Amino acid sequence: MGTMSLSGRAAIVTGAASGIGAAVARHLRELGAKVAGIDLAASSDVSLSFEVDLRDDDAIASAVKKASDAHGHATILVHCAGVCPPGSLLESDDATYLDTYNVNVVSAVRLLRHCVPGMQRNSGGSVILASSINARFATPTLAAYAASKAALESLVRTAALELATSQIRVNAIAPASIDTPMLQASFLRETDPALARERNIGRHPLGRLGVAEDVAELVAFLAGDGSRWITGAVIPIDGGAAVTRR
Repeated sequence: MGTMSLSGRAAIVTGAASGIGAAVARHLRELGAKVAGIDLAASSDVSLSFEVDLRDDDAIASAVKKASDAHGHATILVHCAGVCPPGSLLESDDATYLDTYNVNVVSAVRLLRHCVPGMQRNSGGSVILASSINARFATPTLAAYAASKAALESLVRTAALELATSQIRVNAIAPASIDTPMLQASFLRETDPALARERNIGRHPLGRLGVAEDVAELVAFLAGDGSRWITGAVIPIDGGAAVTRR
């Protein structure tokens, strides 16, 4: 991956203001891509920053058009933005389920709707959607989040098939615990945050939490030509957590 170049390519990264999205945006820029970041807050390490609520289809359309006017049509789309409300199956009300699905799943459809035509005009592209290890395991404390990520993985398979004839590849990454502000906030909700962190580390056979840069490396591979025959895949990046699910 060290010799990979994305020079001259245009990319859109959501969630680019912090965490995994920020690391992805930074790494794609390092590899030569022109990156537009979309987030609720301003993004650094991008060529263009758009403060957009992904629930707003018109705002997404406007940001994609402005990015296209500045950089050319994006041939790389990375959707990292999402919400992760805590709550069990019965604790989570209808509004929580609906909003989580809106942000984590429907926003991906909105992004595809506005980005795919440009990719088609460029004869192809790569879409990477951020799922989670929790899409495939029972997750009693994150019921709405886990269900939304399972839906996102289904969307990946359908989109990959529908867009294959346009040479647009659609894949997902499925991280386990990545040491980001979102994960740190989950530890702070526990009675003993330090113990919660240590227990979480113990669920990963490689003996540490992931960092955002680990994920950015995988995203860059999926964005580039080295993965040109990979589509419809959900690729774990989990320190071995899915092997044992301790």
